[in-house]
Amino acid sequence: MKFEEMKKIWDAQNNEMLFGINEKTMNNLIQSNKNKGQRITNTSELLWIVVNILAGSFVLVMNLVKGNENVFMYLLAAWMLGTSFIVSASRVKRISSNKKYDRSMLGDLEHAISLAGYQIWFSILGRWNVLPVGLLVILGLWDSGRSIWVLIAVMIFFILSNYASGWEHRIYLKRKKELENLKNKLENF
Repeated sequence: MKFEEMKKIWDAQNNEMLFGINEKTMNNLIQSNKNKGQRITNTSELLWIVVNILAGSFVLVMNLVKGNENVFMYLLAAWMLGTSFIVSASRVKRISSNKKYDRSMLGDLEHAISLAGYQIWFSILGRWNVLPVGLLVILGLWDSGRSIWVLIAVMIFFILSNYASGWEHRIYLKRKKELENLKNKLENF
């Protein structure tokens, strides 16, 4: 028996093409990526909403109770409460847009790519949010007469936070690129 004939028999027994795609495995991979993206996005959004509401409310209440006239702390509270509103609105918009994807393998892959794009946008928002929050905190501490060493320590903290958010951002960029490459391979196959 020749090698070609053996290969045909083997392929017929497995009921799969020799150089084909195992659709079940591919579908499981796509579902796994999509579900992972949804979990990360849901957790990030909810954390942002809760933390900003709690921190903004805490800063606002503490300023009102103490009768503090530090305008930077009131601006910080308003910024944090506004941020929680923006994140809540984008969450509602993201969840309502989930209905536009069909439940095919390609639809799930496009949904996963869309989620990765949203995560990139969200990480950019987080990165830029460090700037006004850090600036308002530093100005608020400076206005209340804190030591220069406290200001420097807080500034270092916000610089490190910005660096860490860049690391997170690169992870999301890599994930989106992998999903887009997978989509290109599937479309070209």
